[in-house]
Amino acid sequence: MIEALLASFGLVFLAELGDKSMVLAIAFAARYRPWPVLGGIAIAAFIMLGLSTLLGAALGAALPERAVAIAGGLIFLGFGVWTLLDKDDDEEENEDAGLRSSSVLLGVTLAFLIAEFGDKTMLATLTLAGTQPAMPTWLGASLGMTAASGIAIAVATLVGRQLNEHILRLVAAGAFLLFGVLLLAEGIRA
Repeated sequence: MIEALLASFGLVFLAELGDKSMVLAIAFAARYRPWPVLGGIAIAAFIMLGLSTLLGAALGAALPERAVAIAGGLIFLGFGVWTLLDKDDDEEENEDAGLRSSSVLLGVTLAFLIAEFGDKTMLATLTLAGTQPAMPTWLGASLGMTAASGIAIAVATLVGRQLNEHILRLVAAGAFLLFGVLLLAEGIRA
């Protein structure tokens, strides 16, 4: 179980580095106090990735393990390519950064739920939950997203400059590609 927690934490943490979610966290942190921003991100992560985990666990229980591993490997390879080719637009950042709400926590939560819906982090968690125990996958993925966003918030708050998005994107893509190859190898051996 600890392996599932660490695997989902590491994968989601790396996937979030340089992702639009990190840019969104920086944008919110530049405007609002850091704790409500981090709280909103954590709430959104636990909701969205909880739903992904439930769906992934249900699919994983219904399908043969070998098929799930091979499909998961192919999906992660696709995420790796997607991450390498993905060029985030600044318009999402600008829309959400200008949010004027009486509740920053609620505004950030809603913005992150929308931003993460169908994102590779959600899909990665769904895939992991098909082959790993659900609870540690959910906790690890949610904590990974929250930790990566926490770093973005700290950087925005303390330093006030953006991270090198290109290098972060390469690291995240490499993690997806490596995990995809490992899952494919597991599925082929099964």
